[in-house]
Amino acid sequence: MHVPDGFINAPVSAATGVLAAGAIAVSLRGARRELDERTAPLAGLVAAFIFAVQMLNFPVAAGTSGHLLGGALAAILVGPFTGVLCVSVVLLMQGILFADGGLTALGVNITDMAIVTTVVGYAVFRGLVKVLPRGRRSVTVASFVAALLSVPGAAVAFTLIYAVGGTTDVSIGKVATAMIGVHVLIGIGEAAITGLTVGAVIAVRPDLVYGARGLEQKLKLRVNGELVDAPARPAPVAARTSRRALWITGLVTSLVLAGFVSFYASSNPDGLEKVAHDKGIDSRARKHASDGSPLAGYGVKDVADARLSGGLAGVIGVGVTVVAGSTVFWVVRRRRTNDASPVGTGV
Repeated sequence: MHVPDGFINAPVSAATGVLAAGAIAVSLRGARRELDERTAPLAGLVAAFIFAVQMLNFPVAAGTSGHLLGGALAAILVGPFTGVLCVSVVLLMQGILFADGGLTALGVNITDMAIVTTVVGYAVFRGLVKVLPRGRRSVTVASFVAALLSVPGAAVAFTLIYAVGGTTDVSIGKVATAMIGVHVLIGIGEAAITGLTVGAVIAVRPDLVYGARGLEQKLKLRVNGELVDAPARPAPVAARTSRRALWITGLVTSLVLAGFVSFYASSNPDGLEKVAHDKGIDSRARKHASDGSPLAGYGVKDVADARLSGGLAGVIGVGVTVVAGSTVFWVVRRRRTNDASPVGTGV
């Protein structure tokens, strides 16, 4: 789904850049309400995990692969505003360091992969948890469905952007049919990864899952023969692991996925690449501005061994992303702390 330079014309690319910048500004303010001293470190880890899993292309159809987009996953784990920032950090690292996703198309990619997937995914998730029975299993089920629908949602968004600013003369109907069709299949993989990840985190630290807050089953008391809600009181959280252990486990998992498992990922083009090639959308694609980067193409320049080159690139990418993401979220949390501090008055 990473849109390269040349697919979308300059005016529309600029417009989506403005939209993306505005959404990031709003998300920075919104993330102050979502992040605290417990969840801010998790947000940086979520960004690194999304980077790692995006390297794991999985086959979905003949000659086509897909990979995680991550918007729904991030929104459910750390909140929708923070989720937009997580995916945006990933896209920025990929575009600058790995020549993945055009730099002039960065606004398109953030709009499509960060904003749309997060908004669609979290809206579906919140709608489902309101009607499903309260409980952890419902959170996992809602996460699965939300992620499943977020991917074709992003495909629809790309089709609309292409309809307005596409640089080639291709039937929008053909683009929409091809994009939505293949991304429904990719959505199944997205849903499986999201459901498993949310389920794993909620099993050990439900208090750290943003989407699970306030979903505990209300205690009922029988008073004069009628069931009434018991007075609300904070219930102790049965944490099976510490925050530090969870963070270390998540980071090690991300490093293993990006540094080792990624070598076995599908080499087939992803959904957008396949559709673009088949329909001729890529006829005006331009060379990436960071094509000469030492890490371009997810390999380390001058390292001949493909396995070692890709593994090193993956490890570097996870490291850079977790540092960049953690720094952003640390600053956001500090701003929240400063805003909440009492202001002294002179006498």
